Amino acid sequence: MEKVDMIIARAWRRFLEKTRLQKLFSRKKNSKPKIDSKKNDDLASEIEDKELYVERIRLETMDLSFGNLFGKVTIQEPTFEEVIVLYRRKSPKGQDDRAIHVKHFKNIPMADMELVLPEKKNPSLTPMDWVQFIVSVVIGLVTLISSLEMPKADFWVVIAILSALAGYCAKIYFSFQQNMATYQNLITQSMYDKQLDSGKGTLLHLCDDVIQQEVKEVIIAYYILMENGKATSDDLDLQCEELIQEEFGLQCNFEVMDAVQKLERLGVITRIQCTE
Repeated sequence: MEKVDMIIARAWRRFLEKTRLQKLFSRKKNSKPKIDSKKNDDLASEIEDKELYVERIRLETMDLSFGNLFGKVTIQEPTFEEVIVLYRRKSPKGQDDRAIHVKHFKNIPMADMELVLPEKKNPSLTPMDWVQFIVSVVIGLVTLISSLEMPKADFWVVIAILSALAGYCAKIYFSFQQNMATYQNLITQSMYDKQLDSGKGTLLHLCDDVIQQEVKEVIIAYYILMENGKATSDDLDLQCEELIQEEFGLQCNFEVMDAVQKLERLGVITRIQCTE
């Protein structure tokens, strides 16, 4: 059914684009947010790293072919190991509620990112439901009009047609309501299983992670100096990154000056300024 919904949705989207009716159905204008290139340099460099890239394979973007429609397809969604949501609710007029909410989740697929946000989009009828609804209404109206055009239209036949049409539409509506209730229950259960903590617990977790990262930086820098002896800051930075690459297969930008300053404060190393 998902593939049928995809075909119907694409056909409807193509129809709106060809007839230029898309503007009538779009509620909001698609405005691209301005991106500060200076603040996003580090993020862009990480995205360009091929090792950090995971291809997203969805039905919505899949090519329409005989093999994809009638055969098994593999869906692939990047999953975030940990997600922390920080938000502030809009205060009603006359109230000054500036509370900041913090929540911590685990193993969130990209397709489910919307579920962890405070404002969720309510589910609506699927394209297949709309097709069934429209087709049933059209067939009912055609049958009703053809029966009314007969010389001797039977009143009870008209009532039967209207009743059948109303009953079928009601069936589609109540089926949708039941599916929506099931969907909401699945969301609640999924978020209950995936939520790790909230509020102060999340802040303590972040502080603990920061402390662990700082300690690991110091340990790696001290290990390199202990093994190889004295080194310049650039050499130490390169050797630490090579060690992480060799042992863990990960590339990172090692904060060597931060580690050196902590080792100096601990009194375990001495930094000498060299002049040429």
